Amino acid sequence: MKLNQIADNSGARKNRLRIGRGIGSGMGKTGGRGGKGQTARSGVRIKGFEGGQMPLHRRLPKRGFRNTAFAVKLNEINVGDLQKAIDAGTLDAKAAVDVAAMVKSGLLRREKGGVKLLGGGELKAKLDLSVWAASKSALAAVEKAGGSVKILAPAKEPATEERRPNKYKPKPGQSKKGGKAAGKSAE
Repeated sequence: MKLNQIADNSGARKNRLRIGRGIGSGMGKTGGRGGKGQTARSGVRIKGFEGGQMPLHRRLPKRGFRNTAFAVKLNEINVGDLQKAIDAGTLDAKAAVDVAAMVKSGLLRREKGGVKLLGGGELKAKLDLSVWAASKSALAAVEKAGGSVKILAPAKEPATEERRPNKYKPKPGQSKKGGKAAGKSAE
């Protein structure tokens, strides 16, 4: 193979279709937009309008919610990055390492809602860390190096029957299929 023999696959590069450039192009006059009316104009198009029939997005029930406004926005940092900062001399391994120390050393730009420690890379230095959250691999890496990790996030409560009752559990005296309990005969 030579440089002058390299070519694209046939049909990989197509010329742009120039719309509204005469009858002979096959895309002249109305340019694929049909006749007159709202859809022929620019900028106005009723998305999801079904001619007055209740549109699909309004026929279906609303479900779920997004936690975007209340979600804790965390910085993520690998243990390998901490080791690089220690080797470079920007982070002091003997002092307690928290978000403020990481921002000061230039590891993070700003504090946000805290830090999540991830297990990428290798850690050799013994560190005393206080972070919002940490992965299992990160905890293992810090403990292997002889350090400790303090988790600042509140512990999650386990879901209990009182907080989340099973709405599909059959009621007493009722079978799983919804009828009367098996074994009781209709008298």
